[in-house]
Formats: sequence, structure tokens, C-alpha cells
Amino acid sequence: MARFRITTKNRKNTNGIMIEPGMSVEVVTVSMSNPVSTNGGQTVIDAFMRIYGIDIKRAGCLNNNDLIVERIC
Repeated sequence: MARFRITTKNRKNTNGIMIEPGMSVEVVTVSMSNPVSTNGGQTVIDAFMRIYGIDIKRAGCLNNNDLIVERIC
């Protein structure tokens, strides 16, 4: 199992959703691959919804250009 920290890079206001730089979540996955591109990024979407109450996919930020993905362990 791998643990990842996903952090937003830029400020964005799309579809009524405000994203600020530095918003960060941690997700645990069974695979070692990037959680943003694995399984449609569902673990990342769920984590942002749980912690911040925002839909990161609807905001158009579910991509490697807007997110920093770091493998923690």
C-alpha cells in the first residue's frame, strides 16, 4: 500500500467552486501508481469532498497540471 499527498498548485474559480493553492489531502492506495490517473481519480475526488466539501473534478482540477502528487511512503 502506498500513501500519497495531493496538493493544489493554483487558485481557480470554476463552476462556482473556489480552489486555493496549498489545499492538500492524503490518500492511501493499494497500487503504487499516481492516484490522480488511476481509477478516474476517484480516491482523490472522495478525499477532497470529505475534507473540503468540494468536487475537484467538477472544478476542472483533476489533472497533473493543477495538482502536485507526492508519494509519502
